[in-house]
Amino acid sequence: MVGLVTRAVRGEKRVGRTTAFWIVATTLALFLFAAAAPSPLYAVYAARWHFSAVALTEVFGVYAIALLVALLFTGSLSDAVGRRPVIFASLAIQSASMVMFLYASSIEWLFAARITQGVATGLATSALAASFVDLQPSGHPTLAATVNSAAPILGLALGGLASAALVQFGPDPLHLVYWIMASGFVLSGAATLLIPEPSALRSRVHLVPRIGVEPRVRAAFIATLPSLVAGWGVGGFYLSLGPSLALYLARSSNRLLGGLAIFLLAGIGAACVVAVRSWPPARAMVVGAVALVLGLALTVTAVAMTAPTLFFAGTAVTGVGFGVAWLGVLRSLVSLASPTGRAALLAAIFVVAYVAFALPAVVAGFLVTLVGLHDAALWYGGAVGLLALAGLAGSVLINRPASR
Repeated sequence: MVGLVTRAVRGEKRVGRTTAFWIVATTLALFLFAAAAPSPLYAVYAARWHFSAVALTEVFGVYAIALLVALLFTGSLSDAVGRRPVIFASLAIQSASMVMFLYASSIEWLFAARITQGVATGLATSALAASFVDLQPSGHPTLAATVNSAAPILGLALGGLASAALVQFGPDPLHLVYWIMASGFVLSGAATLLIPEPSALRSRVHLVPRIGVEPRVRAAFIATLPSLVAGWGVGGFYLSLGPSLALYLARSSNRLLGGLAIFLLAGIGAACVVAVRSWPPARAMVVGAVALVLGLALTVTAVAMTAPTLFFAGTAVTGVGFGVAWLGVLRSLVSLASPTGRAALLAAIFVVAYVAFALPAVVAGFLVTLVGLHDAALWYGGAVGLLALAGLAGSVLINRPASR
């Protein structure tokens, strides 16, 4: 990356399509790396500034809501002004959010930084995803879809683990990770200058969200809702309260254990997306739903028994379900949509995903204040487990062979 920056400063010619593709992939992973990085720090902030679990989960939730709003209103912006300007602008906004984290002195600063970070990620998401398709290397027709599915989850995994390691072992835990990420975004911005503009076509600026599910897809969409909510609801819980729960179960103050919980869930999910990318959507949906149910059952049992080893094992199995089910649901629904209805359908899917990512975590925060972290995790895990069971039933139902 440093070599690319040097070339950008010297004004040398832009890189080839394949190199540009991987620059875009790295940039997307870096955005999600930054999304997970504050998670191991939440308990540190809460102890220093004396705010509750509700406030902690709200700080997490506003990120997802800001991301969703930005994605809905700017999703087509890169079609009108070009991919590179939108990516560059999002990197500038994201860099500003890192500076806000660096100088944060109260929970209000955290809210402002997370909202800014969510806006930047939402602005970047569509432009980066479209760039994958535009820059996809010839001879690899499924590479763009695979990387677009795996890179964000992998970024979450690495962000949670690396941040926890820096908090535990590095100096100045509340600032070092943000200095590193700010440097990464500056490098990505310089590398973006070397990317050839992926799309030469231009359309009119259209900032009105287009959300909808065609009649032909509605039954399948409704059937997959429990799986969508369960998978992303688990992700939201782990990124907000997961590190605290892992430390509680292990009776430890080692922050690396909290990062490990996020890494197992998201990292195994990303690996599974790559491993099963050639599976038929129906198979991925069912296998993912089964793994999600089994993983949540193991995790709830671990919390009930205060068994940290079983908790991490259950988290790993849940990660399999999260990744495989997400891939299966996405491919299954998109394959049913007409070409003119896919964009609106994807918007509807992401609305459900990000709302499930944010709001249930805030509910969990309220539960923690009422009944404590242990019992809140049991209630939350049980509720999500029931949703996962409903998702399994829906997956089997919509993939059942039609009777003759």
